[in-house]
Amino acid sequence: MVSESTSRGLIVGLPIAARLRPASSSASLWRWAAVSTALTPLVMLAAWLVAEAVQPPSYSPLHSSISGLAALGANDRWIVTSALFLVGACYFVTAGCLPSLRKSARIVLLIAGISSIGIAFSPQPVDGSSAIHLVWTCLGAAAITVWPAFTVSGAPSPPLILRARGAVAVTAVFLVLSAWLVAETQHGSALGLTERLVSGIQITWPFVVALALQKAQGRERKIKFGPSNGPVRSAGISDQMLLRGSPVQSADPGAAEVPGHSC
Repeated sequence: MVSESTSRGLIVGLPIAARLRPASSSASLWRWAAVSTALTPLVMLAAWLVAEAVQPPSYSPLHSSISGLAALGANDRWIVTSALFLVGACYFVTAGCLPSLRKSARIVLLIAGISSIGIAFSPQPVDGSSAIHLVWTCLGAAAITVWPAFTVSGAPSPPLILRARGAVAVTAVFLVLSAWLVAETQHGSALGLTERLVSGIQITWPFVVALALQKAQGRERKIKFGPSNGPVRSAGISDQMLLRGSPVQSADPGAAEVPGHSC
């Protein structure tokens, strides 16, 4: 039969275990989110550079679009095509694993991921373009452009980019960049450079948001549990209280002890 003191220790340990399990799960989610958000721009940048190196001299990174690297007839088009599949998968992982992200932001990321895979499945033809390729490209560009507007955090003191004004400001910048890119598609002189610059900034932003969300969550944890004491002491439970047979006092310092009452 379990003794009274042992039962008391188990009861005290239950809320502590309940706090520690989500923390471990949250840490695992953060690792997946960090890897996926960091991998996205690295994979695309590496694919651009490697694919450009194997193209004929007629291809110019300054004037030619990125889609030309995965177009039908391009040299080693599998490089950028594979990168598009991987980027889409990374968006899926980020949408599912990044903690503290709103549901609407996850949905927009899923749309961006689906669009990336759609682009990979519908390459440009040898000459001109195709309607389905343009649809997936525009949908993906629109999703990643407006995504910052959905990243507003509900934390007590979030970083500037996660506040309403900051998120709107970033979205406005992305809209300006996208408008510049659209203008370059209309017989601009630096389409390739513009597309690489705009795409590079936009696909890197989820990594910046992940870092900001982690910082906001850490600040919220400090406010809730204290800077160094952790959840155990912040709940009013000291090390000696966890000893066998030690009384468990109330976490409320203003709570009065009831005479004649014991645990």
